[in-house]
Amino acid sequence: MAMGKLTTHILDTAAGKPAAGVRIRLYHAGKLVAETLSNADGRCDAPLLVDPEAGEYEIVFFIGDYFQQRGVPSPFLGEVPVRFLIEAGASYHVPLVCSPFAYSTYRGS
Repeated sequence: MAMGKLTTHILDTAAGKPAAGVRIRLYHAGKLVAETLSNADGRCDAPLLVDPEAGEYEIVFFIGDYFQQRGVPSPFLGEVPVRFLIEAGASYHVPLVCSPFAYSTYRGS
């Protein structure tokens, strides 16, 4: 039986490319369980979790820092928290599509 995993990636719709260097934190039950940066492809080099426990999780994307580093003088967004539920054994891909002033997310494949 294959183990589930949790992955993410970030797309900068204003620039039309992946968002590299975004700090990402993952929390489960209020505890920090992973922290990483997005790579040049806007993805993490490894899954955030492999075989995650069932329960509520939160990914925090530090997107405001990313846009400030790109020279956006005062982005509307700072930290973007995304809370979601995971079922045991399932795989989840939680992407963030963003600009300095808006974002969207969904359960990808």
